[in-house]
Amino acid sequence: MTLKSRINDDVKAAMRGGDTRRRDALRLLLAAVKQREVDERKELADADVVGVIERMIKQRRESIAQFEKGGRQDLAQNEKFESDLLQGYMPQALSDAEIAAAVAEAITATTGANAPADMGKVMGALKGKLAGRADMSKVSALVKSKLAG
Repeated sequence: MTLKSRINDDVKAAMRGGDTRRRDALRLLLAAVKQREVDERKELADADVVGVIERMIKQRRESIAQFEKGGRQDLAQNEKFESDLLQGYMPQALSDAEIAAAVAEAITATTGANAPADMGKVMGALKGKLAGRADMSKVSALVKSKLAG
């Protein structure tokens, strides 16, 4: 079963169960997936759907920070609910040790990667492996520190 069909099934289950918050959040996700399919004129694979979910989670985190800063706890709670729901569709996250091992492997596999200028090559190799399974900003910081030191 593809990730997209699983989300569709969950929308139907939420509709049957009368869970409007869950239904609405999942419909937003499906709309974003369909919009990207229309934009790219192709059926999205699971990895592409994970990318859409990642982007939506990032948007939710930013919204939560803004709502809390503005004193709107009600809206922040709604965003937290949606973020937690979306997180359930992400693949299993890697541990810090697994991320460090992948970074070390990518640096040794990328010949000549020994300076911060080679960061793009290393990140290019890591992006496909770690997308959706690790926070790429943390991975980027780790790569930068390894190449600098």
